[in-house]
Amino acid sequence: MSTGFTSRAAVVAERGPGGRTRLSRLRSDGPLALRESGGAVYLVGAGAGPLGGDDLELTVDVGAGACLDIRSAAASLVLPGRRAAVSRLTVRARVGSGARLVFAPEPAIAAAGCDHRAFADVGLEEGAELVWQEEIVLGRHGERPGRYVSRFDVTASGVPLLRHELRVDDDATSAAVLGDAKAVGTVLLAGKNLTPEPYAAEGLAVLPLAGPGVLVTALAADTVRLRNLLERGRSAATGRPAVRT
Repeated sequence: MSTGFTSRAAVVAERGPGGRTRLSRLRSDGPLALRESGGAVYLVGAGAGPLGGDDLELTVDVGAGACLDIRSAAASLVLPGRRAAVSRLTVRARVGSGARLVFAPEPAIAAAGCDHRAFADVGLEEGAELVWQEEIVLGRHGERPGRYVSRFDVTASGVPLLRHELRVDDDATSAAVLGDAKAVGTVLLAGKNLTPEPYAAEGLAVLPLAGPGVLVTALAADTVRLRNLLERGRSAATGRPAVRT
């Protein structure tokens, strides 16, 4: 029996007359509220959470030649429910031929006691471009984080590009694994003109993939430093100057 919200939201972007992108569908449902503003679509929290027991799903479809930018209005606080139950957030995305998707919400905060599963399944067609950023804060100030599992599967032109999983639990937050880091993040870049060379620095790794993509991973003591590291990694991957945050 469900112990939380079951929510299904969707956004469809298409290339319209004159080459401009238009939204042909924008469906909000429960805690997943979508709003268009300033050339982007924002996830606007219509309720607390995700809470234990919630089952949230967002479907994204970017048509051929269209461009879509998805952000969030604020960080999300992942909380335990009144009963011991797993919360889930699933994002399923298709990016058409020659299209571009930027998915870069604000960080998810894994509060003490939470048990969360985040899953993303992305399919890229020929010539599609992707920027996918995820940031996780390990607990609120002064507390240990709950359990947080993030799974990311990406296919490009029918061929697996990335299968990536991050698990945050008692083992991961030990000094031997994450040290004193309180924030971890990744950026996947897929498309053209990306570096073929790996790069590493303290708290940062840039890994070219066996396909049209580069994975940037970073960990830091706080979200400001994490953002700076991720931006540094993006710069190394694209050859463009880093933007300080």
